[in-house]
Amino acid sequence: MTEEINAAIEVLKAGGIILYPTDTVWGIGCDATNEEAVAKVFAIKKREDCKSLITLVCDEDMLCKYVRKIPEIALNLLEVNDKPMTIIYPEATGLASNVIAGDGSVGIRIPDNEFCRKLIYKFRKPIVSTSANISGAQTPCFYEDIPIEIIDAVDWVADPCLQEGSTGKASQIIKVGLTGEIEIIRK
Repeated sequence: MTEEINAAIEVLKAGGIILYPTDTVWGIGCDATNEEAVAKVFAIKKREDCKSLITLVCDEDMLCKYVRKIPEIALNLLEVNDKPMTIIYPEATGLASNVIAGDGSVGIRIPDNEFCRKLIYKFRKPIVSTSANISGAQTPCFYEDIPIEIIDAVDWVADPCLQEGSTGKASQIIKVGLTGEIEIIRK
């Protein structure tokens, strides 16, 4: 796994795009602080760049670096949640502008996947995670479902054996507000 992580980091540092397993589905990813790399992800997905992207961080400490103020309700959700959950936080900071939604919010998840967490921890920055499909097409559950067009478009592909433990299902998405309001976007 160490060799895979080191190879992925080299690509990320160079502004490249990776294809990698998460705790949910395979993701197309890049350095979430690199605007040019994020633009490449939008191009690969043929997705409008007005839509924001989910990012992954390795732990709550990293989360704190990219959200100005974490609402207490979000910390409570992180503590009690037992399945993959992306939280949309208000007031993102330090990320590429094309990762952040028009209202200044950003969707962030702490993945429950050893490869992802080690990769992000060693890279020391958040990584974009958007499903490995063309925008509007069905989300592939596992590596064998990913269109060859996507595989050919990225700069590095993780070993498919690293998908062990992935659910094959998209995460739930919950939007939280600074004063404790909650909106369920996807169950």
